[in-house]
Amino acid sequence: MKFRGLYLSEIKSDNFDKTQCMDSLSNPYTPNAGAEPQAVVGRDDQLKQFVMLLARLARRCTEQSMIITGLRGVGKTVLLHQFRGKALAQDWAVVEMEVQKHDEAAFRRVISARLRTALHELSPKAQWTDAFKHAVSVLKSFTLSVDPEGQWTAGLDVEPAEGFADHGDLSMDLTDLLVAVGAAAQDKGRGVVLLVDEVQFLESYQFEALIAALHKTIQRKLPITMVGAGLPQVAELAGDAKSYAERLFKFPEIGYLDEDDARLAFSEPAADEEVTFEAAALDLALEITGCYPYFIQELGYAIWESASTSPVTADDVREAWPLYEGKLDSSFFRVRLDRATALQQAYLRAMAELGPDAQRVADVAGVMGRTSQNIAPTRKALIDTGLLYAPKHGYAAFTVPHFDQFMRRTIPELKVPAPRR
Repeated sequence: MKFRGLYLSEIKSDNFDKTQCMDSLSNPYTPNAGAEPQAVVGRDDQLKQFVMLLARLARRCTEQSMIITGLRGVGKTVLLHQFRGKALAQDWAVVEMEVQKHDEAAFRRVISARLRTALHELSPKAQWTDAFKHAVSVLKSFTLSVDPEGQWTAGLDVEPAEGFADHGDLSMDLTDLLVAVGAAAQDKGRGVVLLVDEVQFLESYQFEALIAALHKTIQRKLPITMVGAGLPQVAELAGDAKSYAERLFKFPEIGYLDEDDARLAFSEPAADEEVTFEAAALDLALEITGCYPYFIQELGYAIWESASTSPVTADDVREAWPLYEGKLDSSFFRVRLDRATALQQAYLRAMAELGPDAQRVADVAGVMGRTSQNIAPTRKALIDTGLLYAPKHGYAAFTVPHFDQFMRRTIPELKVPAPRR
């Protein structure tokens, strides 16, 4: 088999001739952002909730939607991908979005582009009903404030719907748009689901507009909904945006796997390649990773690269440990630290000095030799960039586990920049 100029047999013989059963080409672990593991375990409850949500909406019954919350690396994006597969299997149109820091104009363009695609997926243009034509007209109205020339809706050959999505208010306009798209989907006996990742980066007015629009679609019993994923502060942000958000959404939190599922996450992908783990090797692997989903993929990958035979032993795991830790330090952790200013890095290092748990602002200030008022803007900036989250008032915690260990390895001695004068 030829692939980009190389024969797979050549790749194996030249670079991967360690054994017949364990080589880089067959490594079954996936330590990449959002990459679906070969064994998705421990998320059955959320998948069942999603299937029930779509089924009830299809029957014109109301049901709370979901925003999945959790730290970095627990598999939120993977779960959204699983939801996508479930929705497509039920013949729903899927709108996927990863939130960026957008102003209103860019937000409107992104939403309108995704929903235009959804309308085409629901029905070819030649078979558009009156409901579809209305939805496209509303879509055009929604974009006119940021696209007066109509480039985003070029080729649709419709006039904007006067009096719909032309109020100049994002909440009102988005409500008109989602109601129209939901009605078009209902007309075809289908549905639309918006899968929104990184929800915590929505501006408050954008989040408020989405919540208000979904509230109206629920009242109309339309088959359109949003399922999101974000960091743990999302539930609080939703409540701040609209007081009734807690009645529109469930906020299931996903995190560490239990030990049985963690063992499966290690052993099942290996078993597919006819490789097994000794019990002691799995025990040590769970101890190193803390049963954290992304860390399992990184350690599994490192073990596969360094081990030579099956079954994998505890010694193999120990040998892979430095490779695993080095990879985390150079990529997963480092990419987060590099975004921080010197003062923000000092804040993170001071938190690490206090330990892995959530820390009081006053305690961090004490370690830094500052006052709580002095460092409050630094804490807020770290939360805004997703490096920290606030589990409760006056506290902050790392958005990835073991970050305290990384900070102590990388910055052995705490150094606080002198205050500006």
